[in-house]
Amino acid sequence: MAFGRERVELKTLEQVRVMRRAGLVVADVLAAVRASARPGMTTADLDVVASGVIDAAGATSNFLGYHGFPATICTSVNDEVIHGIPGPRVLQAGDVVSVDAGAFVRDAAGKGWHGDSATTFILGADGTLPSGSPDADPADDALVRATEAAMWAGIAALAQRGRLNDVGRAVEAALEVAGAATGQELGIVEEYVGHGIGSAMHLPPDVLNYATSSRGIPLKTGMCLAIEPMVTRGSGQTRELADGWTVVTSDGSRAAHWEHSVAILEDGITVLTAPDAGAERLAALGVDVVSVD
Repeated sequence: MAFGRERVELKTLEQVRVMRRAGLVVADVLAAVRASARPGMTTADLDVVASGVIDAAGATSNFLGYHGFPATICTSVNDEVIHGIPGPRVLQAGDVVSVDAGAFVRDAAGKGWHGDSATTFILGADGTLPSGSPDADPADDALVRATEAAMWAGIAALAQRGRLNDVGRAVEAALEVAGAATGQELGIVEEYVGHGIGSAMHLPPDVLNYATSSRGIPLKTGMCLAIEPMVTRGSGQTRELADGWTVVTSDGSRAAHWEHSVAILEDGITVLTAPDAGAERLAALGVDVVSVD
């Protein structure tokens, strides 16, 4: 089904359950990449890890070949914001690494349903550092945590069943609070936004990460949305490299990227790409989640 001028795809509960299967594959991909990342590895090595998880699950990468993209995941390091192509770049301790992953699985009729999620971590001498680690650069750690918190604030806004642009207002407000608390400039990347997801990886509507005068379309049961703030330690302005994919900050500041795919159901929301459906993080924001497992 669809509604509105943008023809937003609405899913049945059974279709959401298939998307949950895809979402859990993506969650496993990101967990495996985070667990395996070490200084001295290349970003291509991380891509091999991701590909192995997707293959073992019997799923299919929705990044590989997408408009010609040559890899299974996007690996964006330091001033790279999104769409970094895995390759020979060697990871070093202190790097801020963003990994964006996606996969789809097929339903009984053979139709593919998609999942999409991203995470950012700081690499330590022996692997991924936990949030708040004293071994991380404090400004980098604050950036990563603020971006993740802003994502969860945006997801929580969906539970209110208001309007689409409530998400952007919630994301921007969370980043303003974080910036004020740390005294750090946090720039929202406005050229790239979240999106609908379902029978394709990218569908209407666009999901902004900032407040606008428009309220946006009403949130409806069956909508599935990828909430994904991209935030920098600088102005938020970006440029694309000559490879036609990699987006970097114009001022050379470091960036973070977090994303989850979320379904709006009749009686609540569920985070399709979080193993616990978002229960832990959303409980802290006063939101209960619905399980479709």
